[in-house]
Amino acid sequence: MTDHTLARADEVLTELVELVETARSLPMSSACVVPRERTLDLLDALREVLPPEMIEARRVMAEREQLLSEARTSAARERAEAEDESGRVRAAAEAQAQELVTTARTEAEELLASARAEAWELVEQARAEQARLVSAASVQQAAVEAAERLRADSEAEAERIRAEAGEYAGRLTGDAQRYAGDTLGGLVDTLQRLLGTAENGRAALAGSAPAPGLSGLEPDPGPDPDAGPEAGL
Repeated sequence: MTDHTLARADEVLTELVELVETARSLPMSSACVVPRERTLDLLDALREVLPPEMIEARRVMAEREQLLSEARTSAARERAEAEDESGRVRAAAEAQAQELVTTARTEAEELLASARAEAWELVEQARAEQARLVSAASVQQAAVEAAERLRADSEAEAERIRAEAGEYAGRLTGDAQRYAGDTLGGLVDTLQRLLGTAENGRAALAGSAPAPGLSGLEPDPGPDPDAGPEAGL
């Protein structure tokens, strides 16, 4: 806006203010009567001064709203993708850990069952040997003791295998949870960077000043919004 245009706009605004201030007040009311034709002429004159700046202000505001909308949409999409990816990683890790625990338990139970069957088979063999060699008491006692020791050793070995399988499954579960947490943390960092970029864009657009206007339009604060109304004259 040129100096001449600014001067003309200031003259029209001043005359409008004087027109309202000097208007005749209505009795028992804060309302006043202003000449319609003169007021419309002044408003038309002011409208002829403002259109270029008003159009630019509307364009800037429309671009800002579009950029903010795109930033919000992108942030929401990234957040949803991050949550979906985290859910998939966590579900896969839990499924793998559960499968390993189930496998380890099955193997431990199979080993324990095999050991028990072998122990009972040895006991039965010892009993058969006892019946056949009634007179060989020492041989019978040695066979029974050997069978009992074998059964005890087999049960201890099966219990040790089961404990090791449980510890191994626990370590796998912890590793899976840490991997899921690290993946989610990386996705959250990426989302925060995108949100920071959107906020920086919005802050940059917020520095654009709209043109002055009437009837609900935002006024143009001029080159320096903090310098007061005199700075735009």
